[in-house]
Amino acid sequence: MDVAEYHLRTPISEKAVRRLRVKDIVFITGEIFTARDAAHRRALEYHAAGRELPITMEGKPLFHCGPLVREADGTYEVVAAGPTTSMRMEMFEDAFIDAFRVPVIIGKGGMGSRTRDALEKFGAVYCAFPGGAGALAAKAVHEVKAVEWLDLGMPEAMWILDVKALGPLTVAMDAHGNSLYAEVGTQIEKNKERIDNMIQVGTTKTIT
Repeated sequence: MDVAEYHLRTPISEKAVRRLRVKDIVFITGEIFTARDAAHRRALEYHAAGRELPITMEGKPLFHCGPLVREADGTYEVVAAGPTTSMRMEMFEDAFIDAFRVPVIIGKGGMGSRTRDALEKFGAVYCAFPGGAGALAAKAVHEVKAVEWLDLGMPEAMWILDVKALGPLTVAMDAHGNSLYAEVGTQIEKNKERIDNMIQVGTTKTIT
């Protein structure tokens, strides 16, 4: 499979997202927002109650991140923005994609089948950001445009960020039902079966 590189600018359309395939490399420029467990829960509660949210999420990438932010003279500066383990949001993500039509989810560690199905149905992708590269992500943050729900705490608040060439991001789950994590799991099972067979053969030879 050929690997392509894409430079996407927000708002990102479903058409642009459906061109992406697993293993493609993506860089994002424009407005993104962060949300972890508490922000996911509150956003969905607002949506269910018909309450207006502080930002429009459609077309904007969602970053699973609790950034380290420094405040000085009334302005915020992102010091580090490493990704949070995305599986924590698996219970929310399919409903979140459905409700808010986020085109790209950025995180680490992958997500489960509920999210995979929602990505395919609504035209979105999950991109993996390199672990331990929080400082690299912070360098891509051009401006902190706003912060919402700070009462949840700095890591759990929703940060609206203007980024330039955030990446490299690897498309790990695409809008066509493909997942690098599923591929890895399949390969692990194949290797496990091969090793088990080798052990069984070796044990038989030893006994005889």
